[in-house]
Amino acid sequence: MSGVTGNQDVDIDLAQLVRGVWARRLKVVAITLLGAGVAFTGAKMISPKYRSETRILIEPRAPAFATAQTTDANASQLLDELNISSQVQLLQSADLIKQVISSQKLYDLPEFDAAANSSALGDILVALHLKKSPLASPPEERVIDAFVERLQVYQVPGSRVIGITFTSKDPALAATIPNAMAAAYLAKQSGAKLDSNSEATRWLEPEIETLRTKVSDAEQKVAEYRAAHGLLPTNGGGNFQTQQLNDVSAELTRVRGEKANAEARAQSVRNALASGEASDTLQDIMSSQSIQRLKGTESGLQSQISDLQTSLLNNHPRLKSLRAQLADIKTQIRQETQKILASIDNEAKVATLREQELEQQSNKVKANSAQAGEDEVGLNALEREAAAQRQLLETYLSRFREAASRADKNSSPADARIVSTAVQPVDPYFPKVVPIVVVAVLATFIMTSIAIMLAELFSGRALRPTSGAEVAERIEQETVAVVVASPPARTSAPSMLVVRQEEQEEQGEAAEELVPEEPEEENEFSIASVAHYLIGSRAPLAIAISPTGDNGSAATVALARTLASAGSRVVLIDMTGSGHPTELMAQGRSLPGVTDLLCGEAAFGDTIHGDYLSDAHFIPQGTSDMRRAMRGADRLSLLLDALSSAYDLVLVESGAADVAGVSKLTQSKTVEIILSMPEIVEEEFVAAMTSFEEAGYERVVLMSGGNTDGNATVAQQAA
Repeated sequence: MSGVTGNQDVDIDLAQLVRGVWARRLKVVAITLLGAGVAFTGAKMISPKYRSETRILIEPRAPAFATAQTTDANASQLLDELNISSQVQLLQSADLIKQVISSQKLYDLPEFDAAANSSALGDILVALHLKKSPLASPPEERVIDAFVERLQVYQVPGSRVIGITFTSKDPALAATIPNAMAAAYLAKQSGAKLDSNSEATRWLEPEIETLRTKVSDAEQKVAEYRAAHGLLPTNGGGNFQTQQLNDVSAELTRVRGEKANAEARAQSVRNALASGEASDTLQDIMSSQSIQRLKGTESGLQSQISDLQTSLLNNHPRLKSLRAQLADIKTQIRQETQKILASIDNEAKVATLREQELEQQSNKVKANSAQAGEDEVGLNALEREAAAQRQLLETYLSRFREAASRADKNSSPADARIVSTAVQPVDPYFPKVVPIVVVAVLATFIMTSIAIMLAELFSGRALRPTSGAEVAERIEQETVAVVVASPPARTSAPSMLVVRQEEQEEQGEAAEELVPEEPEEENEFSIASVAHYLIGSRAPLAIAISPTGDNGSAATVALARTLASAGSRVVLIDMTGSGHPTELMAQGRSLPGVTDLLCGEAAFGDTIHGDYLSDAHFIPQGTSDMRRAMRGADRLSLLLDALSSAYDLVLVESGAADVAGVSKLTQSKTVEIILSMPEIVEEEFVAAMTSFEEAGYERVVLMSGGNTDGNATVAQQAA
């Protein structure tokens, strides 16, 4: 009895549906077992089919003597995505399939003859003209259709590997066909290369003979033109006229230099004689042997006169004789100097005459060189033609030799190789008895249950009347849970100081009530309890505040090490001003850290370091300027988001920070706030709790008591 009248609004009674199925559980089980038996019998009656696979890797292959340039040119075209797809289609071509069918003699197997495998249902469909009769097609086409139906060729995604899969009732045949397909494909590819090389050889041979004649004629024309116009080659690569002009120009330059030198030397001697200067400073005069002898004699006479003047009078005949000789020597020196000057003047005159002759010769050679330049225009054209014909001949000869060397079958491997051969399968591919039975059981159970539920609905037993007064408004009290500590490690959540704000409907005022719960044990605020709470809360970010200074930071380091020893992936970020956490975890402050990252002086990965006493990671304070780093403080939220995706917990030690400093780190109010106070100072504790409560932070965890030494946790674990 449903108890529902026709004018009432009804609703579906889900409990009644479940009770209806449970009341008929024996029937459900019986039908499910029957379905499983039918599926098992049907799977056993189906003829098993086996599948095996061969894989081919498409890659450029060439013999060892092939040039690297040719291999590279063919590789880019061969490894193209369209080329791989083309090779898949080639493996499914009718010619290749016919070749495999003939080699494996598949025409004699009943499995590939659709007419021999006809069923009663198929005969009925053929009689009703709903299906084409297999006998209407030739035997060869029927075998090909059956072969294609069992064959699957595909490209392995993201690779140059092609898979060849074949399904058959015979496991040996399932392994033989893919291997035969791969062998026929490789042979076909290798044969195509041989045909290409043979065609290239046949085409290149007459072309080479023609090019040899053209090259000989072109070189003959170059020689005749050169001889007719007198363009004899020189060692420098130019013609004779140009070389002669260069030689004359060089000689003319040398003669002009000698002339200028002789004139300068003559002028210097002439100036010295005119001014009465000593000639000892002139190179041309002093280099004369006559002048040197006269100078030696003059020096000797001068010495004798000086010696005799000390013992004889000036009018003594001996002195007069020496003075006369000295005057004669000086006269000879002047005469010899005049001769040297005349000799230098003659050198200048000879150089002038030589210059005039060379200028005349240069003019003639210039005219001949200009004519030779005009003649070289035609010579260059003939040489270019001969060089082009010669280069083309060399290219054809190189390709002919390469093609002729690949005429052998083994010298032209296919651009593919077998990387996995098909093996005879042991287990059938179809049917899978266990999956079929499991699916049948689930389908039968679900269908039977649905049928029973529909019967319950149609009978009205699963319907119940609805009440119009079910809609009621629910006023939820706004509760802000401020987590102060956690119970011992065995409990699931920490003790809380709950601030309840209840709406006063009559007065419209909010009242706050601080309800402390008594701690269960003395160590409920310890580092281990807080660590246990953080692991259970699975919070991605926790910000530690240390109002009392470095001792609170040391407790935060111990908390990070405790979390790491418990198997959590934790990273601690040192945002303190003192850098005490960095000293405890790195034994120094010289590592790159947060300030270096914000200033752009260090990469993100270079700022993450490992704690030397535990498996925890930490990001030090850094060595860059703090004020310059704070200009990029807006990137701190991005840093925290990136770290939260890689670690189970990101622990930020911010020292004696206030609410404003914490708000700059994250915009969310659902982060875990940890007040790290090894020794509770009531005034600072109450002030911190009040400020965070007013700022809207819902969870504040107090961490007090216990061991605040940064190395204590790891030392206890090692013990």
